[in-house]
Amino acid sequence: MLESVLIANRGEIARRILRTARRLGLRTIAVYSDADAHAAFVREADEAVRIGPAAPRDSYLCAANLLAAARQTAAAAVHPGYGFLSENAEFAEAVIAAGLAWVGAPPAAIRAMGMKDAAKAHMLRAGVPVTPGYFGAVQTLERLRAEADALGYPVLIKAVAGGGGKGMRRVDAAGDFEAALASCRREAAAAFGESRVLIEKYILAPRHIEVQVFGDRQGRIVHLFERDCSLQRRHQKVLEEAPAPGMDAATREHVCGVAVTAARSVGYVGAGTVEFIADASDGLRADRIWFMEMNTRLQVEHAVTEAITGQDLVEWQLRVASGEPLPCAQTELSMRGWALEARLYAENPSVGFLPSTGRVAHLVLPTDVRVERGVEQGDEVTDWYDPMLAKLVVHAPNRRAAAQRLSAAAAGIEIWPVRSNAAFLARLAADPAFVAADVDTGFIERHAARLIPGEEPPPAVLRSAAAALVPAGADDPWTALVGWRANLPVYGLIDVAVAGRAYRVALGADGTDADADADADGDAGAGAKIACIDGTRVLFWRGEAWPFGAVTPARATAAPTTLDGTLRSPMPGRVVSVQVENGARVHKGQTLLAIEAMKMEHALVAPFDGTVADLVVALGDQVAETVALVRIVGEP
Repeated sequence: MLESVLIANRGEIARRILRTARRLGLRTIAVYSDADAHAAFVREADEAVRIGPAAPRDSYLCAANLLAAARQTAAAAVHPGYGFLSENAEFAEAVIAAGLAWVGAPPAAIRAMGMKDAAKAHMLRAGVPVTPGYFGAVQTLERLRAEADALGYPVLIKAVAGGGGKGMRRVDAAGDFEAALASCRREAAAAFGESRVLIEKYILAPRHIEVQVFGDRQGRIVHLFERDCSLQRRHQKVLEEAPAPGMDAATREHVCGVAVTAARSVGYVGAGTVEFIADASDGLRADRIWFMEMNTRLQVEHAVTEAITGQDLVEWQLRVASGEPLPCAQTELSMRGWALEARLYAENPSVGFLPSTGRVAHLVLPTDVRVERGVEQGDEVTDWYDPMLAKLVVHAPNRRAAAQRLSAAAAGIEIWPVRSNAAFLARLAADPAFVAADVDTGFIERHAARLIPGEEPPPAVLRSAAAALVPAGADDPWTALVGWRANLPVYGLIDVAVAGRAYRVALGADGTDADADADADGDAGAGAKIACIDGTRVLFWRGEAWPFGAVTPARATAAPTTLDGTLRSPMPGRVVSVQVENGARVHKGQTLLAIEAMKMEHALVAPFDGTVADLVVALGDQVAETVALVRIVGEP
């Protein structure tokens, strides 16, 4: 077994690797940027080395700095985690050339699978079925548009490098192709340093099925069954599960066998994932499942495979990197129960899932399920890195029970003032269509109206906030909140401000007014919790967080905000596209500019027909949250 390991990553995956390495007796070495100097993974490692400023290119993506840290600490091995340099063949070669063990796939395999177009060509030669599309070298607009026209819309434009849903656009009509291609290339170049794309036929009822494979240096390769990652938003996975719903034994044997064939064709060693797209319009069938790509690293969702197999995949990685054979033969591996994983992101679903940054002043995560967390209370969430705060992993005897556990776990999350998608996850896991396994990659978009919490507080939140302000015999009603109940005596009308807006609630046993009726379950306020955080009263309810207080005269008389045509930056970020200039005429919904934050691009569109005025930003500018960017003057 290796004596020590340097973890060339951050956040929750760094902590995940640390946990297993420590159990195995390895000396653990963390690396950190200035933004992560006080992060939990830095504190938990045996040693920690600064590798540069916050920008990834100067720290976590800087191979020279990582190798210098390995030399400085006399590390025996480097584990790249996922993301950053985990699929960089040149970095893997540099680690090996430095005499260190590389806890990852062989550089040749990384290179063979690193570009999606080359990977598909390789798989065709190996006899693996691939999704219909264009994977050629000619990258002119004319050629790509012609190939898309020949395939027939809808098509999917996909960056040949990277993953995580970045550099990917669905195009439904020929007229939208050019703009989608430009956006896709821009995002891909920023994320991966490579702007080439491929074109695939878009499957109308797609399921995302992937198979966990593992190889050792003795030439043995096994699979650890499949996962379903169909619950996605903007091509980024939100919820994963294992096994895949509706997968029968024969189809499982076929797809897992194809995955092993794919891994063997590149001489695979270590943990990898072979990803497939399935046309599920007629259920999961072996002849309707095609190779999509191979991820030559550990996956974010590896925990669901660990849950159903009882194996520690990080331990497998460390043992294989030490030269040991695989811990299990294929015949010794089996599945037990059902597992679900949900990604808790720092984002606000009610306003388009915009990223949320800042100090986490209050954080409560569930204690009765597996939680892989990268952030602790008091930590800072910045816009430098991926917005994932934690992963919730549940295991149960069957899928329905697992979904119930996950929904309850997400509903109990409390985080403030950073916003999260906890309420969205709770609704998603409890949704009847999801519980019935009626899923594909369009599920979230199709059911967004009932999955995404609104900006208006639900009636139960208004009632709970009003009840919390009712005097209970103390000078300050806030000091008398312990043990309060929703079913109170009649108090009459209570003025309460929730999320900065004033409401009047008729509070009492005889019911509430039309704006504060009990929710559909008749459960007004049940499960609500209240905390005072840095002087702000916050009510937590089913994964949502609502600041509240007594109505002030200013709040009571304030006029509603009117749309004046000023577009403000929804988050801190960088201007990556400016498509208009002062004086230009625009129509409602037209893209004006785009901001990049947390590795994703967000377009800002015209709120109505009009003329561009007061455009104050240029390409490449860094902008703060809420700063005015451009104003649209309406038609006279």
